[in-house]
Amino acid sequence: MSSAPSNAAKPAMSMISRINIQQYVVYVGFLAIFLFFAIVLKDSGFLTVRNLSNIVLQTAPITIMAIGMVFVLSAGEIDLSIGSTVAVAALSAAVTMNAYGMIAGIAAGVGAGVAIGLVNGLLVAYVRLPSFLVTLATLGLFAGVARSLTNLRSIPVTDSMFTGFFGSGTLLGIPSLVWWTVIAIAAGHLIFRETRFGAHVLATGDNARAASVSGIPVPRIRLAVLVISGALAGLAGLLYAGRLQAAKYTLGETDLMTVIAAVIVGGTLLNGGKGSIVGALVGSLMMGMLNNGLILMGLSVSDQMIVRGLIILAAVAVSLREKLR
Repeated sequence: MSSAPSNAAKPAMSMISRINIQQYVVYVGFLAIFLFFAIVLKDSGFLTVRNLSNIVLQTAPITIMAIGMVFVLSAGEIDLSIGSTVAVAALSAAVTMNAYGMIAGIAAGVGAGVAIGLVNGLLVAYVRLPSFLVTLATLGLFAGVARSLTNLRSIPVTDSMFTGFFGSGTLLGIPSLVWWTVIAIAAGHLIFRETRFGAHVLATGDNARAASVSGIPVPRIRLAVLVISGALAGLAGLLYAGRLQAAKYTLGETDLMTVIAAVIVGGTLLNGGKGSIVGALVGSLMMGMLNNGLILMGLSVSDQMIVRGLIILAAVAVSLREKLR
C-alpha cells in the first residue's frame, strides 16, 4: 500500500524544490533560450563562432555594471544613474585623453564614475534620502551633463594603446573585453562571498536596523556600494569608448533595463539580502543572447523592449515572492 509522505519528508521535499527553482532558474533559462535560438535560427548564423563571440564581447560592459548592481541591490538600495555615468565617464576619458594622454584619460573616466557614485552615496547614506529618488534625479542630471559636455558631439578615441587595452586588443589570443569580464567577475565574487565587507552588505540589505545594532556601519556600507557601482559604470564607459573607438552622450542610455534584468534574473533579490555575482554574469549573457536572437529573428527595437520588460516583470515577481517567504 502507498502512503503519503511523512511530515519529516515534506520540508525536505519543499527545500529541494525551492533550491531547484530559485538557485538554478537562471541556468535553466539560459539553456532553454540557447536551445530555442539554436533550433529556430540554425540557418541564420546564430551558432557561428563569430556570432557567439560577438554576444560575449557586446555584453562585457553590461556584465561590469551588473557586478556593481549586485552590491547595490544586495544592500537594499538601487542605482538608476548608471547609464548617465557611462556616458559622462566615456566622454570625460575621451576629452581628457585627447588633451593629456591615455593615463589621464583613464583616470578621468574612472574618476567621473567614482565622483557620481560618491554624490549618490553621500545623499543616500548621510542625508538619508531614498536611493531610488536620488539616483533617478542624478540620472537626469548627468544625462544633461553628458549632452552639454561636448555639445552633443561624438569624440573620437584614436589612441591605439587605449583601444587595444579596453576594447579591440587581445592577450594570449583572448580579447581584452573577455579579460576585463573575467577579472571583474573573479574580484567581485571574491569580495562579495569571501570578505567581511560582502557579509556586511548582505546583512544591511536583509535588515538594516539589526545590522546597525550588531555594529555594522550601515551608512558606510551604503556609501561604499554606490561608489562601487559608479566606479564600475565608469569602467564600462571606458570599455564602450575602447570598443567603439569613440565616446558619445548616448552611450549607456538604454543599458539600465538590461542590467537590472540580468541581475534579478541571476538571483539577486530586489529588496536586498541576497545576491549572486556568477548569476549576474549568466543573466547578462542570457540578456545578450536574447537581444542577439531577437535581432536575427527580425524583431523591431520596440518588440525587443517589450520582451525585456516582460522578463524584468517576471523576475521582479519571483524576487518579491521569495523575499516574502
